[in-house]
Amino acid sequence: MTRFTREELEAARDRLVPDVVADGLRVLFCGINPGLMTAATGHHFARPGNRFWPALHRSGFTPRQLLPSQQQELLSYGLGITNVVARATARADELSAEEYREGGRLLTLKVARLRPRWLAVVGVTAYRAAFDDRRAVVGPQARTIGGTRVWVLPNPSGLNAHWTPATLAQEFARLREAAAE
Repeated sequence: MTRFTREELEAARDRLVPDVVADGLRVLFCGINPGLMTAATGHHFARPGNRFWPALHRSGFTPRQLLPSQQQELLSYGLGITNVVARATARADELSAEEYREGGRLLTLKVARLRPRWLAVVGVTAYRAAFDDRRAVVGPQARTIGGTRVWVLPNPSGLNAHWTPATLAQEFARLREAAAE
């Protein structure tokens, strides 16, 4: 793994991380926003300790655990990645309510254009803020965006100790089963 200095990570705040998307995906995963390691590398969920890639594999979405640098392989499985907010931060709590709302608006437009079968927002707090749905819980949502169903997944950050690697993978697997129908 490449090591970055604090200065290099701070400089990454201004970098945009490209989406990994295509029309008609099975599932479009949506992170909260890029962390500084993600912005520095250009690879989604790049911070060591983030459990997105292990959960994706353990849930059966991918036949092996991908590295963040292999994110383009997701497209071959009908999967993609985007973010609610494009701005990179050290922590999600640096984002404003306005950024979340605008991110939700832009995400809705993106989903309407790409037409994935499922949008999976990783982080219930981000989903609540972006879509003004204070009562949302992890799991399938009543909301749809055109023909796209919406699922909220737990935040895979290692800081989210409420969800273990096993329970995180179980929730991802619930989505995988729904997306296979």
